[in-house]
Amino acid sequence: MAVRSRGAWRRLLLLLLLAGSAASPAEEGGGRREAGGGEHGEEAARPHHDSYGTFASEFYDLRYLSEEGYPFPTAPPVDPFAKIRVDDCGKTKGCFRYGKPGCNAETCDYFLSYRRIGADVEFELSADTDGWVAVGFSSDKKMGGDDVMACVHDDNGRVRIQHFYNVGQWAKEIQRNPARDEEGVFENNRVTCRFKRPVYVPREETIVDLHLSWYYLFAWGPAIQGSITRHDIDSPPVSERVVSIYKYEDIFMPSAAYQTFSSPFCLLLIVALTFYLLMGTP
Repeated sequence: MAVRSRGAWRRLLLLLLLAGSAASPAEEGGGRREAGGGEHGEEAARPHHDSYGTFASEFYDLRYLSEEGYPFPTAPPVDPFAKIRVDDCGKTKGCFRYGKPGCNAETCDYFLSYRRIGADVEFELSADTDGWVAVGFSSDKKMGGDDVMACVHDDNGRVRIQHFYNVGQWAKEIQRNPARDEEGVFENNRVTCRFKRPVYVPREETIVDLHLSWYYLFAWGPAIQGSITRHDIDSPPVSERVVSIYKYEDIFMPSAAYQTFSSPFCLLLIVALTFYLLMGTP
């Protein structure tokens, strides 16, 4: 009985050993995969991130957050200012030129263009100044009670579009600014800008509806610390008649220096002097 019992125990022990040896390769293989030898082992060995977005956000948090925990501001990309085209004057936009005959947007003392784009009017202004250039919309040809848009060159080199209202001979800045899509540049001692404003606006004293016709007041001058000062000339040019944004013209206005020699009286005087010199004295 004892012999038989010892044989049974040996068979049972042998079966347990065989079962253990059969299971050990799988367990060892599984251990090796978890330790880094298999497909998922590398993930276990490395710091785990759920996604690339998580990793990127952590990197951003470490590198691009200020001490207060807010992202550092980044300047938006700046496109180069597209030059003003004068070939379109009188065709697809209206233009006013003040200065030397034949001048363009880069050589006139003052230049303005306007054109309708959908529900907006796009304006382009340029003047031979390092301060500001403006256009006013007036019910008469005099300064006072006028809606004014000005492009101002500040001390930081930027050109900002500001809205003013003329109170007598003084321009008061108005915080409500109808300008949008603003851009400006200061180059070659010239202030140049481009902006849009709506054709129709709610009734308000300081902002006019551009679908109506107005006299245009043209002015430019120096600026001190980004604030406009008195215009360069005592009598800035004014459009001869009211301007309609629905009619495109190319209007030239000679500056004071050229007006003197183009007046009928001066021309007659020049003819008389020429005749006198040619004929001589008796």
